[in-house]
Amino acid sequence: MQSHRLREMEQQQQRPLLQSHESLVVGGGPGGLPSEPTQLWFIQDGCGMVCAFITWFLVLYADFVVTFVMLLPAKSAWYAVVNGVLFNALAVLALTSHLRTMLTDPGAVPKGNATKEYMDSLQLKPGEVIYKCPKCCSIKPERAHHCSICKRCIRKMDHHCPWVNNCVGENNQRFFVLFTMYIAIISAHALGLSGYQFVTCVRVQWNECSDFSPPVTVMLMIFLCLEALLFLTFTAVMFGTQIHSICNDETEIERLKSERPTWERRLRWEGMRAVFGGKPSLLWINPFAGLRLRHLLATRMRKSGPEFSV
Repeated sequence: MQSHRLREMEQQQQRPLLQSHESLVVGGGPGGLPSEPTQLWFIQDGCGMVCAFITWFLVLYADFVVTFVMLLPAKSAWYAVVNGVLFNALAVLALTSHLRTMLTDPGAVPKGNATKEYMDSLQLKPGEVIYKCPKCCSIKPERAHHCSICKRCIRKMDHHCPWVNNCVGENNQRFFVLFTMYIAIISAHALGLSGYQFVTCVRVQWNECSDFSPPVTVMLMIFLCLEALLFLTFTAVMFGTQIHSICNDETEIERLKSERPTWERRLRWEGMRAVFGGKPSLLWINPFAGLRLRHLLATRMRKSGPEFSV
């Protein structure tokens, strides 16, 4: 009973540490968006890298079928141009969001910083409690969780997603939300184009509606429909779950563990602004916002545990 009361007192006294100290994100981007992190992040996980490759392959496959099987043989030039530009633009946005989710530090706490010297530098008040992660020997901030794949504690860790080969956390949740949104949109677009193509080919000869042979055309389109239906269902549900978590200021791990909130919950729009940055604008849906190509091209990769960083 006494230990239980002591634990509650410690939780009340705990403060969120390292939320701004030693952060890898410096400055800010346009419209209040987070700027590009000073380190390029990449997790060396075999399963994650295979899943990321499969994701890219399936998106490029869908782009191939839509462009070369459906649109280029179309009799209407406007139909082909408008849908081709729209689908390819959305595919580029989806893959860019995927890359930025995968290559952005999700909010990793510095390893091995739980030293006596660092503890003394924090100048803790008497009775103030901090927590140390026994797995990565780091001071564990409030709402941080340890990822067994990244081998790090991640701030506001939502979950580890093998399809982006990274954790979804404080610094890259915006890109993950954009990735799920754009994949859901292009999946719905591909389903619509496939339905129209089937109707068109049934009315005329199959040889007239595609440059490929009828059996090859049917096989390619059936596989595209199955892929689009699966991706649409998965990403739409994930997108809705992410938006719900952001509006409730609660990560998926915190929800599954039914953790009692020790932080002051943000209101819905405050949570959205905290993740997407600034006031609502087109920058919210732009995965290129805050990207500094010169910085990425000028940096070199160095190995640091299970991840590469710059």
